[in-house]
Amino acid sequence: MENPLLINNAISFQSCQSRSSFLSLPLLIPALKTPTKARERKLIYTISKFYNISSRIGTRAMHSGEDNGALRNFKLNESTFLASLMPKKEIAADRFVEAHPEYDGRGVLVAIFDSGVDPAADGLKVTSDGKPKILDVIDCTGSGDVDTSTVVKADDSGCIVGTSGNTLVVNSSWKNPSGEWHVGCKLVYELFTSTLTDRLKKERKKRWDEKNQEAIAEAVKQLDEFDKKHTKVDDTNMKKNREDLQSRVDLLRKLADSYDDKGPVIDAVVWHDGEVWRAALDTQSLEDEPERGKLAEFLPLTNYRLERKYGIFSKLDACTCVLNIYNEGNILSIVTDSSPHGTHVAGITSAYHSKEPLLNGVAPGAQLISCKIGDSRLGSMETGTGLVRALIAAVDHKCDLINMSYGEPSLLPDYGRFVDLVNEVVNKHRLIFISSAGNNGPALSTVGAPGGTTSSIIGVGAYVSPAMAAGAHTLVEAPPEGLEYTWSSRGPTVDGDLGVSISAAGGAMAPVPTWTLQHRMFMNGTSMSSPCACGGVALLLSAMKAEHLPVSPYSVREALENTCIPVGGSPEDKLSAGQGLMQVDKAYDYIQKLHAVPSVRYQIKITQSGKSAPTSRGIYLREADFCQRSTEWTVKVEPKFHDDASNLEQLVPFEECIKLHSTGEGLVKAPEYLLLTHNGRDFNIIVDPTTLSDGLHYYEVYALDCKSPWRGPLFRIPITITKPQAVKSRPPLTVFKGMSFVPGHIERKFVEVPTGATWVEVTMKTSGFSTARRFFIDSVQISPLQRPIKWESVATFSSPSSKSFSFAVEGGRTMELAIAQFWSSGVGSHDTTSVDFEIEFHGISINKQEIILDGSEAPVRVDAEALLLLENLAPAAVLNKVRIPYRPVDSKLSTLSAERDQLPSGKQTLALLLTYKFKFEEGAEIKPYIPLLNNRIYDNKFEAQFYMISDTNKRVYAMGDVYPETAKLPKGEYTLQLYLRHDNVQYLEKMKQLVIFIEKKLDEKESIQLSFYTQPDGPVIGNSSFKSSVLIPGAKEAFYVAPPAKDKLPKGVAAGSVLVGAISYGKVSFGVNNEGKNPEKNPVSYSISYIVPPTPIDVDKGKGSSSSCTKSVAEQLEEEIRDAKIRVLSNIKQSTDEGRADWKKLSISLKSEYPKYTPLLAKILEALISQNNFEDKIQHYEEIVGAADEVIESIDTDELAKYLSIKSDPEEEGAEKTKKKMDTTRDQLADALYQKGLALAEIELLKGNKVVDKEDAKAVEGSSAQPDLFEENFKELQKWVGVKSSQYGTIFVIRERREGRFGTALKVLSDMIQEDGSPPKKKFYDLKISLLEEIGWAHLVSYEKQWMSVRFPPSLPLF
Repeated sequence: MENPLLINNAISFQSCQSRSSFLSLPLLIPALKTPTKARERKLIYTISKFYNISSRIGTRAMHSGEDNGALRNFKLNESTFLASLMPKKEIAADRFVEAHPEYDGRGVLVAIFDSGVDPAADGLKVTSDGKPKILDVIDCTGSGDVDTSTVVKADDSGCIVGTSGNTLVVNSSWKNPSGEWHVGCKLVYELFTSTLTDRLKKERKKRWDEKNQEAIAEAVKQLDEFDKKHTKVDDTNMKKNREDLQSRVDLLRKLADSYDDKGPVIDAVVWHDGEVWRAALDTQSLEDEPERGKLAEFLPLTNYRLERKYGIFSKLDACTCVLNIYNEGNILSIVTDSSPHGTHVAGITSAYHSKEPLLNGVAPGAQLISCKIGDSRLGSMETGTGLVRALIAAVDHKCDLINMSYGEPSLLPDYGRFVDLVNEVVNKHRLIFISSAGNNGPALSTVGAPGGTTSSIIGVGAYVSPAMAAGAHTLVEAPPEGLEYTWSSRGPTVDGDLGVSISAAGGAMAPVPTWTLQHRMFMNGTSMSSPCACGGVALLLSAMKAEHLPVSPYSVREALENTCIPVGGSPEDKLSAGQGLMQVDKAYDYIQKLHAVPSVRYQIKITQSGKSAPTSRGIYLREADFCQRSTEWTVKVEPKFHDDASNLEQLVPFEECIKLHSTGEGLVKAPEYLLLTHNGRDFNIIVDPTTLSDGLHYYEVYALDCKSPWRGPLFRIPITITKPQAVKSRPPLTVFKGMSFVPGHIERKFVEVPTGATWVEVTMKTSGFSTARRFFIDSVQISPLQRPIKWESVATFSSPSSKSFSFAVEGGRTMELAIAQFWSSGVGSHDTTSVDFEIEFHGISINKQEIILDGSEAPVRVDAEALLLLENLAPAAVLNKVRIPYRPVDSKLSTLSAERDQLPSGKQTLALLLTYKFKFEEGAEIKPYIPLLNNRIYDNKFEAQFYMISDTNKRVYAMGDVYPETAKLPKGEYTLQLYLRHDNVQYLEKMKQLVIFIEKKLDEKESIQLSFYTQPDGPVIGNSSFKSSVLIPGAKEAFYVAPPAKDKLPKGVAAGSVLVGAISYGKVSFGVNNEGKNPEKNPVSYSISYIVPPTPIDVDKGKGSSSSCTKSVAEQLEEEIRDAKIRVLSNIKQSTDEGRADWKKLSISLKSEYPKYTPLLAKILEALISQNNFEDKIQHYEEIVGAADEVIESIDTDELAKYLSIKSDPEEEGAEKTKKKMDTTRDQLADALYQKGLALAEIELLKGNKVVDKEDAKAVEGSSAQPDLFEENFKELQKWVGVKSSQYGTIFVIRERREGRFGTALKVLSDMIQEDGSPPKKKFYDLKISLLEEIGWAHLVSYEKQWMSVRFPPSLPLF
């Protein structure tokens, strides 16, 4: 997940490709951060406090003749100020509702596809006519799902045991005819946003610190009293007692430093009351008061859709939750929002405030359903599952409108599984889909998917008016005219479509969830302009329904686009604002006249004449070749009706006489007339840009209905020409001097990058101002089947100065350089900023874009050439990651429940669960890599993917979807489960053996710096090393990249694994000075990989071992028979009475046959320990003691001690074999003593007194001393092994506990846990909790119990 960017206290969410855009969790951070490389999805908004200034605004202004917030020299009063916080005037919504108060959204149902809507938020409870505002609240992602398939029954006292292990009291008034209670549990922080979690952690840490300080004070007091009482400590026991008191103090202080709150666990209970499924939560662990939050006190909830009721977890969090029950009570969905974004969006659309109507949303009468698509597990990122389920819900609820303020850059426009489903929803079910265009501006072709790239979706850009600037943004001086925000994404799409359909107000002070502890918050972004437009459309639909006018997405879109007010004064401004600022009142007038016209959309497919592919939706002449000649294009126009249209009544009669107009006379030529029927028509367009000047030019061919010219354009064919200037100078240098900037101004320069250029070095010099200035600098190039190649920077100049940048480019392609001064930067100073921009092109051309070293000793030849100017050739290459391939060990295909996963078409969604296993011998930083599926969500024909990595204890370490993230794993064994969804079983069948890679990051010591040579034999001979040289333009130079030396390969890397890294070739003049160690820091680097070959055969293996044997054949045969009998004994399963009887019979027989054979006796002891279905515990532990004694007695301890005390000669014949035997015997002895000690302790615990040997008891009868078997056994064990090690330390801990030295016991146990590594052993933590309970540290008991749910969850989470 990418990090947010804070600009003047306003946050913009970014990716590696953008500064401020769609999709991320809204977190305030204290400083400007560099965008991360992790993900490209962002929440499409920025967030700031009421008094803060957003810094990403500006382009061209709307003319001020329209009274839509574009007012000159105005002053705010209270009402205009409040109105500016929730802008409606800009789209004429206020005028419309004033004229038609009953058309305020009533009768319209809007689906909000977002991060979730809080039904308790201010303004979102009822509509303007008193109806419930929110009709349903759904978590479409599954992030709040709880497995409640475990069924229990209450005991006589009305108690049940939850899956957390807690005892829960059921409210006796709850009806449950079956008596069956479904139980599950959830870590509550998994349901909360990170902002809320951070707040709770601070509150809880404060309370915990208070309790811990009390415990420390008491421990210090006890230690102080001991020291005062015992001034001289000579006695061993006294020393141990003091060490115990000191350990308590040390432990408490250490825990204060290592405190890590993973949050409490809440128990969930689901039951059927005879009519509906109901659920309740036990939230005691969240409450301050012990009597609050109990299960019995929770007001039971059913699915929100049925009763529209919600709850909160506790007063501390103030977080609203909704409960929905699925799959016959086996799944409970706890619905919370994953950020304030969704509630804010919903508030803009339709909030209703009876006491302050100026703060109403655009359509206060509209009703909503909340479809949460932002997955809480991913910090609010959308998932394919969430998107598809949201569409299912919207159709199921018969919604009229969808608003979605999410998106990301895409590889292919108007393509993908989600796009296919959206088309079905719009064309068949007549939903109107509105979405944000993105926040990746100001460069062209930055619109995101799905809003800016999908034909069936109305993409909305973000507009700011002077009133908004003065009021909502609290500027001391507002701009004279309205304008598009600078960060609002621009068209065209890469296939030439306009990208932005319309614009609306892009900022608002709107409701936010109750957990934020405030009613409303200011945010701006296309996330805000989309619901503003959606609210405006809800007003139109309200009127259309009331007046019984037919509703169609096609006619509504036509009305919106043909009644907009243009933003800006030039044709090119359409690429920023679409058709302009939507106007509700004018669109209403238009629709009233349009109702008799058939509802038709016009599908445009364009190809270059003579070619059948690729097809596009517009004409986009971007590269120099197309701008230097005339081209002809074939346009196919097909009228498309809704799926339920009648063939005879609508399709056959359809016929339109169309007059075609071109806005580029002489440059863009098209036929004058066209007779269009249902089957469509083709016509040609000729575009001749040869006479155009360098720069951006925009034209349209639009169609008017000859019979109804008042309708305006029926369809438009956008034609965008970005004619680049050529770089003819040598060295290749382009300078733009004296560019003048005022707040909000954008300069676009288009340059044909010289062939051979691979990077540029840019210097930006500013002058002519006295207060700080902030600029966006964007560079964009477009290549086939790639996301737009974008580089960006935010540059702040506190005073006139210069800054330098370097970034990669692709030679031979047009580069747009967009330079924009923030609209708020320099407002009020009235200085004009002068900017000089110098671009110097550099390049080293190579013959291999990707280098693959095949695992052999042969190097790879690289040819390098500088085509532009002298360049320093200084190659650097590093292999710093290893990708290990895995195939699934298991695959399961299942049909999902129709309740949530049946598509609108009626098809059932299927799920494929793939299971992979892997192991790390030491801790590692890893990331799953799935080449087929990664990095695409919208432009992907697969519906959804989700993975989960867990250890053998079922603890989840990582979750992710199409954008995997790095996770740190301790050493141990892991399972990765990959969950794929689709309705096509054949697709999923093909994925059953899907290969994935686990990409492990190598640390600095393991990373391999590769060497270079001038000769192919260099890697073997060791001479002819290549370091650097100077490339002369036109002259090629070659060198060899050597494979890594075999002894440099990371340990444990198996054959078939792939080492990957980067290689760079050139040096820039500034900014990179890492001595070639990290090529990735170079502006231009390429991929390099090495396939790990099979490991060398160890020819020495087996040498020196003696094949001779001193035993006779008969002796060998007897040993083989004996060992075979022992193997049979070990393989007998004791899970049944019959198995236990067989095992006992055979064990007695073998003991009589081999009475002193230690391995047999050790196996019998091992089998006894593993038994868990015994009734008499004391008898069982006494059997273990007896079996352990038999092992001990079978060993000649004197001989063993003698051997271990003498250092043997490893060179002596048979020494290694003898050592191995003696080590094994020592381990068997130690294990027997250890297990005996544990069993004695258990017997002691069960009997309540120390265990005494009967013979010893007789010997000391009448004396005061009683032999202590445990202590004697402990001392014997102490002779052979270290009793504080993780293997045997439990016995030491038990001993210290017996003596009341809990502090020492805890210290040793903590050391054992640290030493033991991963995965952790539950028995250690159970023992730790019992010690903490005995010592009386309740706050630590609670803390450790919460961690138990993290380390040892009862089951894996649901997908």
